[in-house]
Amino acid sequence: MTPVATAADTAGKSAAAKVKWTACPEGTDIPATELPSVQCARVKVPLNYDKPKGKKISLTISRIASGKPEKRRGILLFNPGGPGGPGLGQPALMVSRGLPASVMEAYDLIGMDTRGVGKSSPVGCGFTIDDPYNSNIPPYAVNEAAVTARAKVVEAAADKCAKSKDAAALEQLTTANMARDLDQIRIALGEKKASFYGASYGSALGAAYTSMFPQSTDRVVLDSNVGDTHLNQAGLRRFGEGFEETFGDYAAWLAARHEAYGLGRTPSEVRKNFVATAEKLDKTPAPGITGALFRQAVFAATYSPISYGRAAQLWQWAIDPPGDVASTKAAPLNPQNTALSVFLAVTCNDVEWPKDLKTYQRAVAEDRERYPLFGPAAANIVPCAYWKLGPTKAPVQINDQGPSNVLILQNRHDPVTPLSGGELLRDRFEKRSRLVTVEGSGHGVYVLGGNACALNVTTSYLLTGKLPEKDLTCPST
Repeated sequence: MTPVATAADTAGKSAAAKVKWTACPEGTDIPATELPSVQCARVKVPLNYDKPKGKKISLTISRIASGKPEKRRGILLFNPGGPGGPGLGQPALMVSRGLPASVMEAYDLIGMDTRGVGKSSPVGCGFTIDDPYNSNIPPYAVNEAAVTARAKVVEAAADKCAKSKDAAALEQLTTANMARDLDQIRIALGEKKASFYGASYGSALGAAYTSMFPQSTDRVVLDSNVGDTHLNQAGLRRFGEGFEETFGDYAAWLAARHEAYGLGRTPSEVRKNFVATAEKLDKTPAPGITGALFRQAVFAATYSPISYGRAAQLWQWAIDPPGDVASTKAAPLNPQNTALSVFLAVTCNDVEWPKDLKTYQRAVAEDRERYPLFGPAAANIVPCAYWKLGPTKAPVQINDQGPSNVLILQNRHDPVTPLSGGELLRDRFEKRSRLVTVEGSGHGVYVLGGNACALNVTTSYLLTGKLPEKDLTCPST
């Protein structure tokens, strides 16, 4: 169990500056159609909470204010995940996808670019577009030698971060510091408590926030769960588990559309075709796509059924390439410098990772047997094995002694945060939490997932503060 707060954690409470809301800066992730209703502001926080009077950094936050002050109960903080994903536009995205008006009336919706991201004192390791390290999801390792070869790439990436001009700021990128930032935002907004919605890595941030500041958090919703307050090797390896569980849904979708895509008449045929296509590309890449890139593209597509068709199209091209497919080297597999760097810094600073190459080679071999579709990717070696900037402290431990205010949402099939992550978090929070399992597929439940039962349960909790009496399972519709 984590202590509630330290002297560093309470820094700035007596001298919180008033927030000045203005028009949002250009170049954010806020949809243009939503800009008239969104305001932005800056909040200063310590770079290093162990030195609260030292250097400050600026965080940019966004707000969609409640339209009915008489119904307003407080603020609802949002985090879309990452770490490293921009979040100023998350409230507007949720509104555009149908966030109930009752929730919009009850809360000021607060988005943010977390420290190091976007408009919040951005940092980077200096990765270029031609850098061999171009994705935070490791490539599929076909054998032990592939892990050895990858080790050279990730060691160079770790060195680049350590030598970066932003190294001092990168070292302060931790989930614990981001949780402290959340509480400083709460203080700056003059609120006694803050509610929170976080998805994917945002579930880890929310778990850390309500563990460190249990009396400052009001209603906490953790969606699509990492399983702890940080991502470690076990959490990354669960990507293989998640894809294995979710691929069947994609395979069934494709089998029903065999006449259109020709990728298999049954889910079993689709699976065999996937393995055969990937192995063929391992030996003879198509223009712009290797076996590793092909697997990553299909893995990413299973985040949401919306992406299924695009991945099927790419799969067809992988089998029978058109004349020029340079443009199909998918942009999502080539993230921006900041997104790469912040993900690495937070992930590697939060917790100690194995340093021995053999550990990763064994993990790849094990997961090739357990989760053959993607396990050898998720278990592959990462820059954290060679990280030089941290960690400096132990990760945040789940605090199961606070108020019963944690609602955990989880799809049964989720490629990146499988059901086991939600179950782990439920066990760790014990009496503080309830788990809602949706008999559905994809990454993301509340509003974005479209499940009626989960929408109703979560909305009711945000409005009334009453958790379900027991864990629930929601049907697929």
